[in-house]
Amino acid sequence: MDGENPECSMEIVEPEDAESDMSDSDSDGDSESKQPKEVYLPGKSLADDEELVCDESAYIMLHQASTGAPCLSFDIIPDELGQSRQSFPMTAYIVAGTQAARTHVNNLIVMKMGNMHKTQDNGDEDDDEELEDDQDDVADREELKKPQMTCALIKHQGCVNRVRARRLGNTVFAASWSELGRVNIWNLTQPLQAVEDAQLLKKYEQSETHPVYSFSGHQQEGFAVDWSPCAEGVLATGDCRRDIHVWSPLEDGTWKVDQRPLAGHTQSVEDLQWSPNERSVLASCSVDKTIRIWDCRAAPQKACMLTCTDAHESDINVISWNRSEPFIASGGDDGFLHVWDLRQFHSQKPIATFKHHTDHITTVEWCPSEATVLASGGDDDQIALWDLAVENDPDQAQVQAQNEDELSQLPPQLLFIHQGQKEIKELHWHAQLPGVLLSTANSGFNIFRTISV
Repeated sequence: MDGENPECSMEIVEPEDAESDMSDSDSDGDSESKQPKEVYLPGKSLADDEELVCDESAYIMLHQASTGAPCLSFDIIPDELGQSRQSFPMTAYIVAGTQAARTHVNNLIVMKMGNMHKTQDNGDEDDDEELEDDQDDVADREELKKPQMTCALIKHQGCVNRVRARRLGNTVFAASWSELGRVNIWNLTQPLQAVEDAQLLKKYEQSETHPVYSFSGHQQEGFAVDWSPCAEGVLATGDCRRDIHVWSPLEDGTWKVDQRPLAGHTQSVEDLQWSPNERSVLASCSVDKTIRIWDCRAAPQKACMLTCTDAHESDINVISWNRSEPFIASGGDDGFLHVWDLRQFHSQKPIATFKHHTDHITTVEWCPSEATVLASGGDDDQIALWDLAVENDPDQAQVQAQNEDELSQLPPQLLFIHQGQKEIKELHWHAQLPGVLLSTANSGFNIFRTISV
């Protein structure tokens, strides 16, 4: 079997297990003496007799999953179940990488999350009829609605710094950055087949999977990696030294890696994003506080087309390139979320800035189905959903300035705050399940859809 099987499980998040911007802070005591429910905002202190309770009406779906060792990076695997799937129960496939203790084996984990039902209670009329049903029948129905997760493991040398998946033709590949300084490419065909069939999974567990290609040319380990959405099989990887290498697929199923790194950054490259529309254009961000745009057709020494210097006050951790508009969102250790218009990149000024997060922003991503919506998350244990289409109302801004209420001070573009996870590391929108978000943290995975998107 490839590695030690972590304790994988998936369950519905019960009201006492999660927190959100819609959460209520309730005092103890009987129902008649309870104080009115209040909306909780991150950072607010709770009294000894108060607790956070998730408002289920804020979520259409909310599930959680655990894999034993924390998976601090993952990616959604494109499937063949159809686009824009709205019906329940839902199914999603992901690949994640563990960061286990030195004495434990690390793995890539291919997961099938299935039978994910809607968790929002709509107060359907048949609820009264259900109360009259036999208790055993009700229990059976609840058992049938439990979410299910199946995992197939791939032994991985070293902790997985980051992993990204891409479907090339009929085959799904994953690129993983190892803490040992290697980038590996994996064919996920067999583990994806294994999670569909118990017999195949049992047989798979007796086999051993090896990468189809490995690159050890980086001088240091790294985190930045991205597959091009426009040029099939093209990949870019960046390391903690400052180097970016571009990969091109070969006919024999391997890759050619340009040994000449793109020249420009002076410190660690933290994230990479290929343009969603142009085959040769790449964006990068770095500890050197710059965001750079590259044309990979040019020689590596001349490939940098645009540079935004001092884009953040400190390390820039993540960027996301909008699929529909010429916008790039960036998040950094300074807690700022910036939105940049590439048509005005020369101005060195973002078109929007939000300072809501109270700690490092570790993940940001535009919604694939709503061009103005994005999500951000970080070390302050919250995921924020934003809609740039919501405009500032001057009259409302004046009211906010005069109002000391915390809620009134929130930016109007802030749609929702999701909580309940500790040290959030990465989030992704599911491109085939509109409005569905998956996130990973030290405390495990959440998969949810809010009423806001």
